[in-house]
Amino acid sequence: MKNICVFCGSSKGIDPVFENKAKILAGEFVRNQTTLVYGGGSIGLMGILADEIRRRNGYVIGVIPRFLYDLEVGHDGVNELIIVDSMHERKQKMAEISDGFLALPGGFGTLEEMAEILTWVQLNLIRKPVGILNLEGFFDPLLNLFDHMVETGFLKKTNRDILIVGKDPEQILKELRSAPAFASNKWHEKT
Repeated sequence: MKNICVFCGSSKGIDPVFENKAKILAGEFVRNQTTLVYGGGSIGLMGILADEIRRRNGYVIGVIPRFLYDLEVGHDGVNELIIVDSMHERKQKMAEISDGFLALPGGFGTLEEMAEILTWVQLNLIRKPVGILNLEGFFDPLLNLFDHMVETGFLKKTNRDILIVGKDPEQILKELRSAPAFASNKWHEKT
């Protein structure tokens, strides 16, 4: 698994543990020679993760819509910065060039991006692993909601089980890389 797309906040949150774990995750990306694909921002957890990977001589690809770049939040210090016309194009491009997806704490944008990718996997539009790095229980309420969706008959358990959940950066990357379908070379863009 060469490229992993990370969805995360344009804020760094109030607990310094989020920033610290993002830096640990950056080290795991570099140690495993994994390219970061992300939203192209220079601020928040996005900027921290990209900066730390670059500081360690890792490879970073940012994908950002023109309007966000023009607001001076685009990161010109990454290896590749792809500027697109819309948020929709951003997600499509990130999905095309990524082998897997990982969500870190964030706000509406992070939630929306992760939910769309989960939906694409559920509908077999793409076949790539999706994970959550559940730092300090940040995603516990969302995971409880997903379980409630299963209990009330709105989400099949097999679709709930698409999501790989971990609390440790090293462990979650290992799980994404060893996802059974990926290991058997079935995780690929559907044509």
